[in-house]
Amino acid sequence: MSKVTVHRNGIIETEIEFVNTDATLLGSLQKNAVDMLYHCKEGFCGACRCKLKSGSISYINEPLAFVRKGEILTCCSIPNEDIEIEIL
Repeated sequence: MSKVTVHRNGIIETEIEFVNTDATLLGSLQKNAVDMLYHCKEGFCGACRCKLKSGSISYINEPLAFVRKGEILTCCSIPNEDIEIEIL
């Protein structure tokens, strides 16, 4: 189980627990009522892009959308440890 700290506009919005039964980081965020953009849920569109402030993630499927250094796609990633993300 990993702790996910969610920032929005530079302020901590919430902290949630990512459990192994959650398929993706996006799924866990949705389950915990974190409002964020998404579309394809497959790593194609990049709508769910977030900034990874600390920690590390693994991709279930390598994203096809362009991802800048320091950013992640929540729809196809899982945390490896406690992480902090900034909703863009």
